[in-house]
Amino acid sequence: QVQLVESGGGLVQAGGSLRLSCAVSGSTFSIGAMGWYRQAPGKQRGLVASITSGGATYYADSVKGRFTISRDNAKPTVYLQMNNLKPEDTAVYYCNVNVTLVAYWGKGTLVTVSS
Repeated sequence: QVQLVESGGGLVQAGGSLRLSCAVSGSTFSIGAMGWYRQAPGKQRGLVASITSGGATYYADSVKGRFTISRDNAKPTVYLQMNNLKPEDTAVYYCNVNVTLVAYWGKGTLVTVSS
């Protein structure tokens, strides 16, 4: 049984920063890619950033240069550092982790950016 616990969401003013964390527990043997998705009200959930087990990263165009994804395989935890936040970044952010080729989701953490 794999569990993902997200933390770090909250309310921040435009231009501010937040750091999201997603801790993985349970049967964590063979963790593959890890990523963050987000879903704004009335919109579909979409990929924000991902990182492979080898450290290769991907970013959505809308967050390039502002967000940084990283992982600590020893813990294991995936992070999303979000800088220069904009009101359009307001969404529920979900952690997604592949463990032994099965994708697991966290329950989500709300990020609200005020203008």
